Amino acid sequence: MYATERRELIERMLLDEARVSVAELAQRLNVTTETVRRDLAVLEEQGALRRVHGGAVTPDRGSAAEVDLRERQNRGAPAKSSIAARAVEGLGGGFTGSVLLDAGTTTGAFAELLAHRAQPGVHVVTHSVVLAAALTAAGYADLTILGGRVRAVTGAAVGAATVSSIENLRPDVAFIGANGLSAGFGASTPDPEEGEVKRAIVRSARRVILLADRTKFDVESLRRFAALDEIDVLVTDEAPSGALADALAAADVEVWVA
Repeated sequence: MYATERRELIERMLLDEARVSVAELAQRLNVTTETVRRDLAVLEEQGALRRVHGGAVTPDRGSAAEVDLRERQNRGAPAKSSIAARAVEGLGGGFTGSVLLDAGTTTGAFAELLAHRAQPGVHVVTHSVVLAAALTAAGYADLTILGGRVRAVTGAAVGAATVSSIENLRPDVAFIGANGLSAGFGASTPDPEEGEVKRAIVRSARRVILLADRTKFDVESLRRFAALDEIDVLVTDEAPSGALADALAAADVEVWVA
């Protein structure tokens, strides 16, 4: 395979998966890791990707970059569905109590499954107008939506009023999303206001369950909202490896692989 063919394939993989690893590319392309790193360097110079530890991500994934909700809904849909199904399963058939849902596409997939499950005795609280609308349309009656200024890019209510409302709650379980998860930085998100809301959710919930697919691994966005030891469970589509796996184990985080 010629270098141009390899690089075109790497770009297509990035479009599909948003993140690639050096080791995985070397195996799939049947070349050395040194060759892959040279290809990634060339593609980065061309603006086709951004290199991170162990691989590369799409160029729109800088620490402060944020992708519109509608575009994110089309990325990695099978992985998000699998993660959502595993998270609902982990909630348990006899669970009753309160659930706080963070804004996001993976939590949105979880909300859809929860609505269809129609389990009585589960009260849902969310600051996402998108999730609230979907739950209402599905006929979910036991629902509270938190107010605030709504960010169009995510459909999430943010600001002091939202944070204050969350601080006055003590939900049994919080399901939360992240843009990045790394050993040294924890869970992070690009927007400072959404980071404050996520931080309030982490502080308020009795149990914190993070929903994050493998493309979020070893990524560090601008605002950290949780250290690893503040997360009880990580639900993902692929078991973490390396430093992240070690750090999760040291922080006593349960990992559920969909």
